[in-house]
Amino acid sequence: MFNRCLSSLLYQLSQSHQTLLATKQLHALIITTYLTYDPFYATRIIRFYALNHDLHSARKVFDETSNRSVYLWNSMIRAYAQDHLFENAFSLFEQMRSSEVKPDNYTFACISRACMEKFDGFGLRVTHGGVVVMGLGLDFVTSSALVTAYSKLGFLEEACKVFNGVVEPDLVMWNSMISGFGNAGFWEKGLEFFCRMRKMGRNPDGYTVVGLVLGFVDGCLLRIGEGIHGFCLKCGFDYSPHVRSSLVSMYSRCHCLHSAYRVFSSLSRPDLIHAYILRCGFESDVMVASALVDMYFKCGFSDLGVQVFKTMTRKSVIVYNSVILGFGSHGLLSQALKLFGEMLEKGFKPDHSTFSALLCACSHAGSVQDGREHFHRMEVEFGIAARVEHYVHMVKLLGMAGELEEAYDLIKTMSVPVNSGVLGALLSCCVIHGNSELGETIAHQLSVIEPEKTAYKVMLSNIYASNGKWDDVKTLRDNMIGEGLQKKPGISWI
Repeated sequence: MFNRCLSSLLYQLSQSHQTLLATKQLHALIITTYLTYDPFYATRIIRFYALNHDLHSARKVFDETSNRSVYLWNSMIRAYAQDHLFENAFSLFEQMRSSEVKPDNYTFACISRACMEKFDGFGLRVTHGGVVVMGLGLDFVTSSALVTAYSKLGFLEEACKVFNGVVEPDLVMWNSMISGFGNAGFWEKGLEFFCRMRKMGRNPDGYTVVGLVLGFVDGCLLRIGEGIHGFCLKCGFDYSPHVRSSLVSMYSRCHCLHSAYRVFSSLSRPDLIHAYILRCGFESDVMVASALVDMYFKCGFSDLGVQVFKTMTRKSVIVYNSVILGFGSHGLLSQALKLFGEMLEKGFKPDHSTFSALLCACSHAGSVQDGREHFHRMEVEFGIAARVEHYVHMVKLLGMAGELEEAYDLIKTMSVPVNSGVLGALLSCCVIHGNSELGETIAHQLSVIEPEKTAYKVMLSNIYASNGKWDDVKTLRDNMIGEGLQKKPGISWI
């Protein structure tokens, strides 16, 4: 009878805000009734402690419970992951794997999300391997978590493989894939998935549209963007401020400011720029200030961005990254490098985004020496494994400087899978420098990766033409015609 009443009390508390004081009182009650070592009650207490960010007490309960259930393990791992104590979460996960209690689908889902938030692509692949070994490869919970994590980290090939193994993907999984393609700039694939989704009878929502328009970053895509806008109006998605804001951004990126302003004007309560933040005292919020810095740099007001940065009382790696990237986009390499040095002096630990911003700055300024130095320091001094975006920046930097062979050698030593982004960057440099031999090699590799794309062969044709190799131009174009390949014309959804 007492256990039933206590269980009812625990349920009621879980439905409301459980303060730390109330959690400790409940914990004391359980101790006095000799239920401390019951895994059911221990799991609930750990969850209450985790809600109040008292992980020391939560771990103490975990360690003192000998008969641990899978739910108890999951609760402690989730508590660490939610507080971004990823090393503790991974360490406990390894202990669990060597214990008598084996991980279940929710364990792997939690670890997948932790890898995503830690930007740990290698760890995510290892986790995926564990999922397969445990026979959970077709489980919906783990598959959904893996699709989301792979998409957010830009590993779209892996995300597609997991996604295609799910019999009936839900809306969250469709949105994850579409957003992943949008973030990576692959608008065609995002549109393809959107069409597949509708053919299978799955109705999109506002988040689908937001993910889809992320990839529209060029004026030539304006007509398609207008078609998506029309779809929003037809389905009633335009009532959401989130959707309207994404449409404003889309029109702005496509250089259609008239339409951007028209959508903006339709917002009943549009967001207010910097003055409102100051009036309300939000300028002390790190995330708000970082967004302001990023906004000013992107709008061309670098001085105002620096001014906001200097007035911040609390700085983070995120805001340093924003300013470094801002300096780089304006060609102010020396200021970017100086700020990076200041960041290290103040004890901030750079992350992969820091070096992406630095290498981008070096690429904009054309400083090969600085690019080489910081690419080397990233892995050797700071232990940060190079990602695809780092290689893209380095390949652009070396290629634009005429160091085409060095850029190609770098691609051949990549520690991550080579994709069309890296090879496309080198091919563009080959076009600029008229290197038909290397260009032909790269174009062949690209045609293997993406055989449906004709752009690479067109670029190779341009290389031949710039070198006066008209016979090669004719042969290449005749082959394209023979293979039935042609440049796809732009089409409208209307």
